[in-house]
Amino acid sequence: MVQGTTSDAGKSILVTALCRILARKQIAVAPFKSQNMALNSAVTAEGGEIGRAQAVQAEACFLPPSVEMNPVLLKPNSDLGAQVILNGKAIGNMQATEYHHYKPELLQEVVRSHRALQDKYSAVIVEGAGSPAEINLREHDIANMGFAEAIDCPVIIVADIDRGGVFAHLYGTFELLSDSEKARIKGFVINRFRGDVSLLQSGLDWLEQRTGVPVLAVIPYITNLHIEAEDAVNSQQKTDTAYQQLKVVVPRYPRASNHTDFDVLRMHPQVDCEFMPDPQQFNGADLIVLPGSKNVRGDLEWLQQSGWADAIKRHLRLGGKVIGVCGGYQMLGQWIHDPDAIESSAGSTAGLGLLDMATTLTDNKVLRNVTGQLLGSSIPVKGYEIHAGISSGAALDKPLFSITAAVPEQQSNQLSNQLSEVEEQPELACERFDEGAQNLDGTVLGSYIHGIFDEKDLLEHLLQWAGLGQVEQFDYLAFREQQIERLADAVEDVMPLASLCQLLALSEPSQNSEQGCSSTEQHTTAGAL
Repeated sequence: MVQGTTSDAGKSILVTALCRILARKQIAVAPFKSQNMALNSAVTAEGGEIGRAQAVQAEACFLPPSVEMNPVLLKPNSDLGAQVILNGKAIGNMQATEYHHYKPELLQEVVRSHRALQDKYSAVIVEGAGSPAEINLREHDIANMGFAEAIDCPVIIVADIDRGGVFAHLYGTFELLSDSEKARIKGFVINRFRGDVSLLQSGLDWLEQRTGVPVLAVIPYITNLHIEAEDAVNSQQKTDTAYQQLKVVVPRYPRASNHTDFDVLRMHPQVDCEFMPDPQQFNGADLIVLPGSKNVRGDLEWLQQSGWADAIKRHLRLGGKVIGVCGGYQMLGQWIHDPDAIESSAGSTAGLGLLDMATTLTDNKVLRNVTGQLLGSSIPVKGYEIHAGISSGAALDKPLFSITAAVPEQQSNQLSNQLSEVEEQPELACERFDEGAQNLDGTVLGSYIHGIFDEKDLLEHLLQWAGLGQVEQFDYLAFREQQIERLADAVEDVMPLASLCQLLALSEPSQNSEQGCSSTEQHTTAGAL
């Protein structure tokens, strides 16, 4: 299990790296995080919802994401509460105190999910949450040492030296643990180090003398590394701005979700994409993109009160373009109704009025992976939907995409079992429909599909629509894969496979081995870190 001294210490990144190091040596490995609190999420093949970070880690393992990899996901929709997602499905909103008392019941669920992965894979790399030294959260803990003790798991602790105070972070965290928890710590990892590592040696020696725990690796600072962020906006992005020709602004409202939708714009060599919380900073753009939201009416009201609504309408009058994704799409309409208090209090909020439609929020959240094409072309689209709400109105008479949506595996299997004629079964595997909307003059587009910018041909089309003349083709999916490999290379240089296999109690694979552990270990006594 990889735990950290703080949030954003490098837990997600390190798990991603370890997963790829093992997976590319043909060791069957899977990621796991018992409890994730994040507004970035993904849809699994089962039709469930998990944290985006675990989907990226699954990609590092060359696996499709599964609800077993993140059985509990918390999506904050206020300062005191969050929507609770258990085994991929929303079970309701809970205040912090209510959730705290519910955690003992969840421990059984997260242990069950972890055991299911252990039955399938030789190694399971577990990611902690926040810090194990958060004293107020120790009781009923299911995310850090409480979970490690429940599954009897060895632990390494990572700290970010770029923040400063790395030895205080590591030593203080260690000293705040109980004796049984200290015994689980097999090593420390120092992340994002710049300079000559020999200058650290006296500190490394001091830390080991004080704790009896070795520093397993010092990971260098990797310039311009791009791995999709777990929740906070990734602070690292391209630094070469010489060729940026298109300005994109994403208003950053309080409960914005799935901002990783726009990572491709931030990485594109011709695009200057900026997340902007204050409309007073807005000095014009070619394109404004409204992201998703976990509290759509609340964030819509914030847009109106902050001045963003007026800025967006002025931007359109001056010839700019607007795209809304998911919750941002709903905001573009005339009204958002929430009669059953799905996201916050019951009521209705007037939208931006840029699309002739209205949305009613419902408790039946749509979770599905989709493919299709841009209407009137052969340009493919691929992505996923995560939303609570049904939109209707004249704007939907001008859709954007023709979509085929995958029916969740469990639902498809149930339906297939009811059929007697085999030839009819393939029809149950998908659903076809038109999706999205636009205004009459085609300057405002909206879609429920996350990831529409990731496909290179559709990205090129949308950038041209937004005003970029000669678009340089950018394969973001290939770029993302290259970045995972780059990360794994850097970590393996300082944390070799032999050391990792020793921590996991796995046999190191031979040069010609197609399987990364001995047959006695495979699928039986799965290593867990």
